Amino acid sequence: MPLRIHNLSKSFDGQPVLSGVSTVLEEGNTYCLMGPSGAGKTTLLRILMGLERADSGRVEGLSGLRISAVFQEDRLCEGFTALENVRLAAAPSLSDADIRKALSAILPPQALDRPVSALSGGMKRRTAIGRALLAPFDLLLMDEPFTGLDEDTRRRTAAFIRERAAGRMILLSTHQEEDVRLFQARVLNFWQQP
Repeated sequence: MPLRIHNLSKSFDGQPVLSGVSTVLEEGNTYCLMGPSGAGKTTLLRILMGLERADSGRVEGLSGLRISAVFQEDRLCEGFTALENVRLAAAPSLSDADIRKALSAILPPQALDRPVSALSGGMKRRTAIGRALLAPFDLLLMDEPFTGLDEDTRRRTAAFIRERAAGRMILLSTHQEEDVRLFQARVLNFWQQP
């Protein structure tokens, strides 16, 4: 079922952030939300997650949809291991062995049993991505997911995402044209000047 965004608008302190945003997102496709910093990309994702309310407009097709997200911040439990952080959101049918196997595509094995407070920023980022991808979802929202990842790690992580999210809808915000190519995504830019 498509996700339909109709004339969505949002302002903060009288300053418009989103103005009349409309689009249709189709199941099984990947979309890259592009625009300048402060343009409202994060706000749009937060509205789709139900964390913000639009001033006007509506979204159709969210009812019953399981949403998983990668936020701009990693939002990990620092005292928990990488494995424990992922386990918190993982599908109940996944065993710890399943989680280890999946995460081995993006993290070194020794990172899985260390508290995330002891991991590098890039490893924390990949843990957050792994948590989102191993949770049950129909729609994956990612806010600048590759921040802090080098080129090779970005490619491996994108391959992990494509494999784990195959057949489902992905919407990610990015500043990088490379991300569009990695996902063969459709670009959504509601802020381009005519």
